[in-house]
Amino acid sequence: MSQAVAALRAGGIVAFPTETVYGLGACTLNPDAIERVYRLKGRPADNPLIAHVGDAGQARQLVERWDERADRLAHRFWPGPLALVLARRASVPAIAAGGRDTLAVRAPGHPVALELLRRLGAAISAPSANRSGRVSPTTAQHVAEEFPDADELLILDGGPCTVGVESTVLDLTVEPPRVLRPGAVTAEMLSRTIGAVDAARVKAQAHAPGTSAAHYAPQTPARIVDTAALADAFHDLQGRAAILAWTRTEVPPPHRTLVMPDDAAAYATRLYAALREA
Repeated sequence: MSQAVAALRAGGIVAFPTETVYGLGACTLNPDAIERVYRLKGRPADNPLIAHVGDAGQARQLVERWDERADRLAHRFWPGPLALVLARRASVPAIAAGGRDTLAVRAPGHPVALELLRRLGAAISAPSANRSGRVSPTTAQHVAEEFPDADELLILDGGPCTVGVESTVLDLTVEPPRVLRPGAVTAEMLSRTIGAVDAARVKAQAHAPGTSAAHYAPQTPARIVDTAALADAFHDLQGRAAILAWTRTEVPPPHRTLVMPDDAAAYATRLYAALREA
């Protein structure tokens, strides 16, 4: 942990665990370090990052007009998988927000991430710790596999991520507040806390972190097939296939089945790791 704090203060990059996925982080207020994150990941410069904070007080230092709704949401869901989009303070480098006037902030619900933020005493901006266009990492080993030649990258191992998919992103700069990216915190949960939210127009939006059209697409071709249609689907396959299913489905060799949980939250936790295994 001490090495990670020292690396961040020196302008380095640290991969760290959150409850959602592992992040590739640098100090939010260090534009040179943020630029290195974009370069290492291969991320488009107009795709903003989420600023990870220890609490709402730290978030207020980064954004303008922190209002009562932001307070209620932070009290209800932080630390946790919800990022709030608010007007960016001028002191925050534009590169940390993809050149936008807004900034996404969240307090991660992972003890290692929170301890890192506490010791650092500053916000950490981070996308997921994988090469751009690849499946997000949910273990430290996944991160190491993504960046085998990045000798300067320090990886904090906090075990497997417990949520396993990215955080919900909610834009509080529009009326009603708009869900820019769905995640573990649902629109229904949000509306019970602050009233109506707009979740009807969720789509690829470059101004929100991680919402480009192909952001979560695995490199290996994937398709959804009804169990009853599996036999026909095998006729169209070239090479081997892995089937993600709730039950052990009999498939002819060389194909195989990965049994997935039948609970939605548990399925989400397992999904990215299963896609990598497949």
